[in-house]
Amino acid sequence: MDSGRSQQFQVDLRGIVDLLSRHIYSGPRVFLRELMQNACDAITARAELDADASPSGLGRESSGIRITPLSDRSDEFVVRDDGIGLTESEVTELLATVGRSSKRDIFDLPRSDFLGQFGIGLLACFMVAETIVIRSRSARGGDAVEWRGNADGTFTVTTVADDLPVGTSVHLRPRPGHRELLSTAATVELAETFGEFLPIPVRVDLPAGGERLTTRTPAFRAGAGEVDEAARWAYGRDLLGQEPFDVIPLRVPGTDTVGTAYVLPFAPPPGARQATRVYLGRMLLSENADDILPPWAFFVRAVIDSTALRPTASRESLVEDDALEHTREQLGAAIRRWVLDLGLTEPQRLAQFVAIHEVALKSLVRHDDELAAFIVRWLSVETTHGRMRVGDLVGRHSRIRYVETVDEYRQVAGIADPREPLVNGGYLYDAELVRLFPLVFDGVAVEHVDVLDELDRLDPPPLDDRERVLGLEARATAALATVGCTVVVRSIDTDEIPAVYLAGADALRAIDRSRARSVGSPLWGSVMDRIDATAQRLRPGAADEAATTGVRLCLNWKSPVTRSLLGVPGDDAFARTVHLLYVQALLAAQRPLSGDDRVLMTNALRALVELSARPSS
Repeated sequence: MDSGRSQQFQVDLRGIVDLLSRHIYSGPRVFLRELMQNACDAITARAELDADASPSGLGRESSGIRITPLSDRSDEFVVRDDGIGLTESEVTELLATVGRSSKRDIFDLPRSDFLGQFGIGLLACFMVAETIVIRSRSARGGDAVEWRGNADGTFTVTTVADDLPVGTSVHLRPRPGHRELLSTAATVELAETFGEFLPIPVRVDLPAGGERLTTRTPAFRAGAGEVDEAARWAYGRDLLGQEPFDVIPLRVPGTDTVGTAYVLPFAPPPGARQATRVYLGRMLLSENADDILPPWAFFVRAVIDSTALRPTASRESLVEDDALEHTREQLGAAIRRWVLDLGLTEPQRLAQFVAIHEVALKSLVRHDDELAAFIVRWLSVETTHGRMRVGDLVGRHSRIRYVETVDEYRQVAGIADPREPLVNGGYLYDAELVRLFPLVFDGVAVEHVDVLDELDRLDPPPLDDRERVLGLEARATAALATVGCTVVVRSIDTDEIPAVYLAGADALRAIDRSRARSVGSPLWGSVMDRIDATAQRLRPGAADEAATTGVRLCLNWKSPVTRSLLGVPGDDAFARTVHLLYVQALLAAQRPLSGDDRVLMTNALRALVELSARPSS
């Protein structure tokens, strides 16, 4: 054998047909979309050939696409069009070569004029039929021709003596188990789903006689003179299931993209993604495309139609290219303009909109300085003075203090200075929002609050009580040695809080890793050990410090409960009381109890019950 000789690949045609017709598409329903698409392209091509013809009907009342489903009288499914048709040579060349596209190579028309670009759509029919028969007569003249293709990769081409009209008809006989998909009910549903807004009329023959027109004017298109506003709002109600908050016209001339964005009247569920309905040349491409709008625009549901964006081979998604990126940017800009205009012209409605979609707007202003300049003041944050609108907050206070996490807020809120609101930055985007304040508002400064630093701001007890306080701190710290907590005594403005649990960020992370290690598998425990070892290597002593001195129980010197501890004589009773204060402070901070914490609580409660059960002396 000559190892250097070039040889031809051997291709199993049956396997290729199976691959293309069964695996490139999401399911057999797309067969009708491909047939309607081919028919639309053929009609458009005939309109180009005949300058006096119209692609929406070629000037004849009965023209367009006609579909005859299966019925009791016929086992043949037929799709007819009065488009440009095919000659014998075109049939042989195009339909026998997988991947060849008549729209590009034969008609030599601009690609943007046609929906199909891959020349493989006809193979989708093999998902529902073993044999495809095409009968066609070309508008350029010549005999009518019949092409018969089989799922095993074989085909025949013959001329037809019948006086066929110009155009093409595709004939299918169903595979076993697919008859229902070619029925009248299924055909009407598929024709309306995929081709409801085609510019070419699509008619479905009904079993009892007559026909069903499945096409209508697209209400979402935003071109001047094309839209009935009442119809566009009605389309939005059908799309969302309720009245839209507003509608935003969309237009990107560079990619011939038009449509409408419907503002949701409700906040989408957490984690919701984009859901844009996309049409190409008014043929449905996707019901829920998630890559058309910017990620932050999840407060709208858009419907667009384009002739310049490129579909993938399956025509169920779009190719990620410069045209799509440009379209995405322009659609996002239109939505931003709507928000800006709403703030300038209808501030009351803007307040309503912000109340519904606050999280989305917080995400948006992080990346849009122009929008942030006026929309930030309408947003709100949680503070120790209650939930406040940002405009009111910065109007009353020139220094804004905040913490990064919800855990830190829960700890610090009880000891924060009541004269200055403390902002909870632990919710989604809130910490980043607070850090924007100095950029948006003149004369406003922000300060990040550390939990342990906030403890140092509290006043210690008076000097006269210093010796007793030091003894109390030492005894209480010894009582909590098993949980690695240090006790300090400070004066908090209210006497209603006996104790506050405080832990820095490093300490909280160490505690969470320890808890995960205790409830997880040995493998997970080894992962936690590696994390601790890495932290120790990067910051020597950090893990030990976090687990011990990083955790504080602050006893309030102004609380009668704390002062009562000075009079508890026995070490056991004293320890049990401190244990209860520790657990109560943990629960007040909404921290989960560890195994050691639960042991402390159980033993303390048992001692309290035993003490209560003793007879009075």
